[in-house]
Amino acid sequence: MPSAAERTRTLVQSTCSAVLLIPGMDGPRPETPAPQPRVVGVDGEVFLIHPVDSPAVRAATHAQDDELSAVLEITDVAPVSVPHRIRGRAWVSGWLTCVPGLAEAGSMMLRLEVGELYVDDLWGATAVEPDDFARAAADPLVAHEAELLQHLHSAHGEQLQELCGLLGDRVEGTGAGRQRAVPLALDRFGLRVRFVGRNCFDARFDFPEPVRDVTELRRAMHTLFEAAAH
Repeated sequence: MPSAAERTRTLVQSTCSAVLLIPGMDGPRPETPAPQPRVVGVDGEVFLIHPVDSPAVRAATHAQDDELSAVLEITDVAPVSVPHRIRGRAWVSGWLTCVPGLAEAGSMMLRLEVGELYVDDLWGATAVEPDDFARAAADPLVAHEAELLQHLHSAHGEQLQELCGLLGDRVEGTGAGRQRAVPLALDRFGLRVRFVGRNCFDARFDFPEPVRDVTELRRAMHTLFEAAAH
């Protein structure tokens, strides 16, 4: 399974919605764009781009090191329609400063020096050490996951449904064969499917070995579907 540090880094570097919360400031309006892009530096710091006239930039402009605390709150929502669509949340707290001269005109780069991290997702809830976060790598499928899940959902419904046959006795009494299979999450280690019906439960299907890119993923999915068909 992916480590907590890897899962957190994947969320930070994903396109999941995020808000930057600064104590003492009014929270952003729901329609406020998430800070994008989000980039993680070599020491684990998180770089964000905000408009120069945003409250966050105004506050950080006058802040000294370790003076302005902030929390980056990330919410991960499944890209397909499924009950309980929120797949996870992550919180990255630390200290915010400006990095002038690196963003395009009208924008400012902000640096969030990480102090604490916490992730609560489909794997569980746990704190993450900043050093582990700095050393971790985002999942190689993160940039394609939403598109891949949507494709599986729209074009491979019958093959997904057949996966319940691989669960054996674990689905006894759940009626998995009569439930709708929805692809919920995808990473280099495997596919998570949510079976939706009278009962709702998740099943994880691991790949024979971790995949490194979309090409290897296609082969892994083909192997998985062939095993379910037989």
